[in-house]
Amino acid sequence: MSDSETVGAMRLLWLIASGRAVTRLELATLLRQPQSSISVRVQALLAAGVLTEHGEGPSRGGRRPRLLAVNAGYGHVWAADVGSRHLRVGAMDLAGNLLCAWDRPLDIAAGPDAVLAELAAAVHRHAGDTELPGRCLGVGVGLPGPVDVVAGTVTLPSRMPGWRGFPARAALRRMFEQPVEVDNDANVLALGQARGGRPGETLVVVKAGTGVGAALVVDGRLHRGRAGVAGDISHVRIAAGGDRPCSCGNRGCLETVASGAALVASLRARGIEVANTADVMSAAEDAHPTVTTAVRTAGLLLGEVLATVVNFANPDAVLLGGLLAGSEVYMAAVRGALYERCLPLATRELRIERVPAGADAGLIGAGTWALERVFDPVAAAPSAASGRVVDITSRAAR
Repeated sequence: MSDSETVGAMRLLWLIASGRAVTRLELATLLRQPQSSISVRVQALLAAGVLTEHGEGPSRGGRRPRLLAVNAGYGHVWAADVGSRHLRVGAMDLAGNLLCAWDRPLDIAAGPDAVLAELAAAVHRHAGDTELPGRCLGVGVGLPGPVDVVAGTVTLPSRMPGWRGFPARAALRRMFEQPVEVDNDANVLALGQARGGRPGETLVVVKAGTGVGAALVVDGRLHRGRAGVAGDISHVRIAAGGDRPCSCGNRGCLETVASGAALVASLRARGIEVANTADVMSAAEDAHPTVTTAVRTAGLLLGEVLATVVNFANPDAVLLGGLLAGSEVYMAAVRGALYERCLPLATRELRIERVPAGADAGLIGAGTWALERVFDPVAAAPSAASGRVVDITSRAAR
């Protein structure tokens, strides 16, 4: 099965789960594929128990169509959203429903061995204490740095000391008996948005937190680029960055002035006691004038860079997630910069919104990534050590 067929199969599941398409004909129409091809995929998923049939729909001149539904009780996946300062883990069913989620503090600078061990321990601990539908099918992880998804390694991270070249997927597969997949956090955020998007949509999805990242979805599919770093806008050089050194080795990058880490450093230099991006957000919500102005400036600078992306890609929507996107001031500044700097035609029907799931969006994206790989028969082959599907609680955290 090709990558495009796998993505089509996942889109099929999401369309049924959302109720937007519950017959084979409706699926063929929305996915713009022959009904014969859709019927083959549907039959395979019915035989596997992933889909069920129940009742009949109205006739359109022939036989009444059988109605389809996702068997959410078939199984679940675990997802992990790793940030520079936090870890969020949760479980998601096949219908895309997030069943549970937990947060805990985490320092990415502790190094890959410690961070991934903490991640695995959290999943095993909660899996043992939580009643979930069916069996565990896989684990999806979003990391706050560039990831080679083919090799499963972290590549050239700028804010992850000790992670460069680290085989994150291989390390995690030693801790689980289910398939494990890793990707950049902005990419998994985009995957989660793509699954519920309209067919044919182009989306620019931004994660603005301690760092700044972005991803591009074209026709419902994530565009990773040749080296897997498509959308890495954080190291675009801008005038406001001046000669500020960046952790990537260059100077004047967007991340040096518009990220949560940059805001913390700038505000602390002015004597304002903030320890992290969450503190910045709290101060902005309390209408601290200096903090509010700094957050607005960061939004304007992000919008400045995004304007070039919007003019080039002409997307249907720009969707923002991450802590900074929770600020009305920040969102208004991004919108203002885009409307000011983009061609009027590019923004006439452009949606500029927060990601719908808020803090859960990263988890939903990581779970979506896990399910996409689970339903790829190559990745889930029974002969592969990574493809065995067993009770996740059988591996106690060590």
